[in-house]
Amino acid sequence: MEQVGELGQHKLGKARVLVVGAGGLGSPALLYLAAAGVGTIGIIEFDVVELSNLQRQIIHTESTIGSSKVASAEAAMKNLNSSIGIEVFDTPIGRDNAREIVSQFDLVVDGSDNFATRYLLNDACFLEGKPYVWGSVLRFDGQVSVFGWAEGPCYRCVYPIPPEPGTVPNCADAGVFGAICGVIGSMQVSEALKIILGVGDVLSGRIAIFDALNASVEHVMVARDPGCSLCGDTPTITELVDYVALCSGNQPGERIDRSELVALLNARARGEAAFELIDIREEYELIHGLIPGSVNRPLSTFDVESFGIAAHSDPSITGEIILYCQAGVRSEYLLRELAARGFSQVRHYGGGYIDWVAGAG
Repeated sequence: MEQVGELGQHKLGKARVLVVGAGGLGSPALLYLAAAGVGTIGIIEFDVVELSNLQRQIIHTESTIGSSKVASAEAAMKNLNSSIGIEVFDTPIGRDNAREIVSQFDLVVDGSDNFATRYLLNDACFLEGKPYVWGSVLRFDGQVSVFGWAEGPCYRCVYPIPPEPGTVPNCADAGVFGAICGVIGSMQVSEALKIILGVGDVLSGRIAIFDALNASVEHVMVARDPGCSLCGDTPTITELVDYVALCSGNQPGERIDRSELVALLNARARGEAAFELIDIREEYELIHGLIPGSVNRPLSTFDVESFGIAAHSDPSITGEIILYCQAGVRSEYLLRELAARGFSQVRHYGGGYIDWVAGAG
C-alpha cells in the first residue's frame, strides 16, 4: 500500500505502543500490533488466564489457563512475529507508576474495563503528551475514540465526572458479546497505526459507536471543553489523583484503604477488633488467592435480603462487615444494596484484591 510503503514500515518498526490490559480488547490489539510489525509493544497486566476468559480473550488458549496473562500474551505475539520487542509490566498500573510507564511509549491503547483506570490513563497521557486510544465494550455495544490528539478533546471533556456507582454495569455483571471485543480492539489498533504512519483522519473529536445487533456504526461529534479541568484554558488538574476514590462515590467512612484493612486485621488477630471480611468474588476468581482472614460469599449467590435481616442474629456474623471484590466495583454495589435495606455496619475495601496484591509487592 502506497500509504505505508518502506518508509511507513520503518516508522512502525521504530514505534513504541503501550497496551493496558491483555483481556478482551487487549487480545486483538496486541495480536494486530505484533502482526503490523510495531517495533516495541508494552503490556500491562497482572491477572491470570481463566477458562471463562477464552470466549473473548483470543490471545490466550486452554493450554495457558492458570498462567499469567502477560506471559501468555508475550508467547503468542512472539509466535506471530519474532522480530518485535515486548516489554511486560506484570503489575497493576496506578497513580504511583502511570506517568513513568506512559512516558516510555509513543501512545497508549486502553484495554481496561473500569472507570478509575480510564481516568488515570487519560490524565497520565495528557500530562505526558501522548495520544490515548480509548475503547469500551458492554453486551453488544462498543465505543472507540482518540483523546489528547492535536487540538482535540480529552476523555474528561466528554466525561467530566465519573458516573454514579452502580449506574453503569461492568462486563463481569452484564456480560459482553465476545466477537465485539475483536471489532473494537481492531478499531483501536487501526487508529494507533494511523497515528504512527501519519495517514488518514484520526478518530479525534468523534466517538464511533458500534451496535453489533444492528451491524451499525454511529459517529458522535465531541469537542474540547475550554473549561475542562485537565486540558482546558485554566486547568486545575496538574498531577495524578486518587482515581479509585474519584470513581467510588463513597460517603465518608464507607471506604477503607489497604493500610486501614491491615491495621484492622492485626487488631482482630490480637482480639482487639471484631468484624467479618467477606470476599464477594466468584469461585473461579479465587485462583488469584484471597486476602488472609477473609471468607468467600460470591455476589452471584449473595442473598442481600436475607443477609440484611439476619446479620445481627447470625452467630457467624459478628460486628462490622467489610466487603471486597477484585477492584472495588462490585463491593461498592453490594454496600449500596445492604445500606438500602437498613444495614449500616458495612464498609468496603475500595481498591479490592488488585490493590491488595499491588501493596504486597
